Amino acid sequence: MQVETDEPEVIERVAALDIGKAEVVCCARVPGPAGQRMQEVRTTSTMTAALLGLGDWLAGLGVTRVVMEATSDYWRAPFYLLEDRFETWLVNAHDVKHLPGRPKTDRLDAVWLCKVAERQMLRPSFVPPPAIRQLRDLTRYRVDLLAVRTAEKQRVEKLLEDALIKLTAVVSDPFGASGRAMMAALITGERDPAVLAELARGSLRSKTARLTEALTGRFTEHHAFLLTQMLQRVDAITADIATVQARIDARIGELAPSVARLDAIPGIGPVAAQMILAEIGTDIGRFPTPAHLTSWARFAPGVSESAGRPKGNAGTGKGNRYLARVVGEAAVSAARTDTFLGERYRRIARRRGKKRAIVAVGRSILVIIWALLSDTEAQFVDLGPDYYAARTNPERKVRQHVRELQALGYSVTLNPAA
Repeated sequence: MQVETDEPEVIERVAALDIGKAEVVCCARVPGPAGQRMQEVRTTSTMTAALLGLGDWLAGLGVTRVVMEATSDYWRAPFYLLEDRFETWLVNAHDVKHLPGRPKTDRLDAVWLCKVAERQMLRPSFVPPPAIRQLRDLTRYRVDLLAVRTAEKQRVEKLLEDALIKLTAVVSDPFGASGRAMMAALITGERDPAVLAELARGSLRSKTARLTEALTGRFTEHHAFLLTQMLQRVDAITADIATVQARIDARIGELAPSVARLDAIPGIGPVAAQMILAEIGTDIGRFPTPAHLTSWARFAPGVSESAGRPKGNAGTGKGNRYLARVVGEAAVSAARTDTFLGERYRRIARRRGKKRAIVAVGRSILVIIWALLSDTEAQFVDLGPDYYAARTNPERKVRQHVRELQALGYSVTLNPAA
């Protein structure tokens, strides 16, 4: 039997911050005379000097823990300036709901947050150390640059459609060597579809007839001007992505062995491994079990039950979109492989559908990642696509099929094959 106390231990000296863009309201609660609690509320600027002064005031009060809500990006300045001096907690605003009907002001928010924090009714959010935060900034910026480049490429495709050029209907990647050569020729004034089609390279030369038909359009000087600007932007973003990736490679440093071990997992390459480490860090002790990691990443179905009946659709919820993206892409890639993860995807997809199978494989990948980061000596070993088949009990399977046939009204006689 698990025994829980109704009265949690009170943090004697605690402070809470209600953070805005220009001002921060701080409430500090400390022991008073005759066992009472004393509190003081101050409002200060969010400028660096003012926040350092706030830290001096809290240190003078003997505060041991400072709690703040995750308000946009405004929490970063107070957190970064106070994390070296106090036990600093960043909490999810969802966990600090206001009572219905209670007035809401910045001062009351700070007092309410402080009272909840002193009774230890909150849990801290995961904030990685500075080195991992810097790596995370780089990997996230790289993802954002990729999104911008993809959007620009989509504008190019729309522009070609406007010019009646159906290049994307024949070429899978219009930004490959052949596609770029054709677009460059269009910009310089070439309009003959046959000449443009002859610029195809490699296996694309077998589609010359279709290319000639697809490149027959009304490409004007106006389209040439816009296409020039768009391609220059695509090339500039590509160069920026390469520069950021080089910076990531240079900053990976001591994480290189971890990147190499994660790279062994099907579906995960070196870039994906860097992104995963940037999101979850290397201190896997922050996640005591694999279930903690999968739950934090929102790759585990939620549980909602009332009167013995499940409610909702058992969705996973919204988590870290950068981590969800890279793990989801890794799961899709692993699903195409002839490995244990690939076979796991196919087995689940047949019964539960492709979307649930992707989530299940993503969860398996996170469990593997947790195991590899928990033990520096651990190495990934694929169980093989025949893992399930090798552990199937033939006799039990025979009995199952016999029972199913008998239930359908058949009399079954088994004769072993010669």
